Amino acid sequence: MDYSRFLSSETDLMRDPEIRELLKLTERSDIVSFAGGLPDPQAFPLDELAEITVFAFREFGVSALQYGPTRGATPYVKELVEFLWRVRGVKASPDEVVVTVGSQQALDILSRVFVDLGDYVVVEEPTYLAALNVLRARKPRFVGVPVDDEGILVDVLEDKLRELRSEGKRVKFLYTIPVAQNPAGVTLSKRRKKRLVELAEEYDSLIVENDVYGLLVFEDGIDTTPIRVLATERTVYVGSFSKTLSPGMRLGHVIAPKPLADVLERAKQSIDLHTPTLTQYVAMEALRRGVVERNLPRIKTLYKMKRDIMLDALQENMPERVWWTKPVGGMFIWLKLNAQVDTSQLLLKAVERGVAYVPGKTFYHDMRETDTMRLNYTKPTADQIREGIKTLAEVVREALRS
Repeated sequence: MDYSRFLSSETDLMRDPEIRELLKLTERSDIVSFAGGLPDPQAFPLDELAEITVFAFREFGVSALQYGPTRGATPYVKELVEFLWRVRGVKASPDEVVVTVGSQQALDILSRVFVDLGDYVVVEEPTYLAALNVLRARKPRFVGVPVDDEGILVDVLEDKLRELRSEGKRVKFLYTIPVAQNPAGVTLSKRRKKRLVELAEEYDSLIVENDVYGLLVFEDGIDTTPIRVLATERTVYVGSFSKTLSPGMRLGHVIAPKPLADVLERAKQSIDLHTPTLTQYVAMEALRRGVVERNLPRIKTLYKMKRDIMLDALQENMPERVWWTKPVGGMFIWLKLNAQVDTSQLLLKAVERGVAYVPGKTFYHDMRETDTMRLNYTKPTADQIREGIKTLAEVVREALRS
């Protein structure tokens, strides 16, 4: 039976069959997958979380199993606010917080609340593909701005904002991942961060800051100050514990000025009523015990080692014309072949040889830059990285020769 006649037109905008298939690949033992953004299982504080879960049932009882407030369980929100101030310098009151099911739900709610048909939204080129997906459903007009090693090119952004203003148009908001950006791995410099805030003020736009990698910088001397610290009233701050505690807990948050947080709360209530209460109580106790802060040095040491192994393997195996980023943190390396090669097509050959990645065009709002790919270094083992990059380089060499 053909069910397409029952579907809404919005489903036509739900792209990424490639990504769905790639996520399946992460479960196959014969594939070295650089595709998913999965943490290393060694990074999970498994024993501590097991103990805390039992403790949560015993100590909090029915409170951990009952329905809860849409904004978030009150004791958890209190711990979250204190944690964000302690580790990120983000100051917030509980009534500025909305607890979400991962950062992905936060982005979905923000797109529903902020974006009308035809609104102008600035995105980095490239940017997080799942953010593009939720935005596409709202049918905005994308304004793409490239990034380099210092993050978004603020001069290009200024030119585009000026041009739009001259046409009587205004950008609703700019979506940015300023630290260890997904997928490019670049980090916004202090100078550009300051200019970005100035432009938001000058052109009356909001900034949606995705800070999920803010605690995963493993090089010294890098400014990771959140944009919200510089522009509290202009910034909607998105965070998550998927990279620092566990992605399976699906626990994220939005920090926004109270008038916006009130609207976000109403939007979330219509979606799922509230984020699972038990998860919040487990995370609350983990924060009280300092699990995340105690575990961070081990995570950063592990990821730095794996990044270095991948960078060395790329240097040793890839053809000279191929270029890649050298991230100071996070989970990804961005690679460009500098050739007329579509990495979506190349992926089929790579999988046949036992290695997978994410084609780069999916990270662009207009699906261009077909000769790029994103590589994840956190999930594969050290040996898998070495062997996988060696195999991938062979596939790339063959493509460049053809």
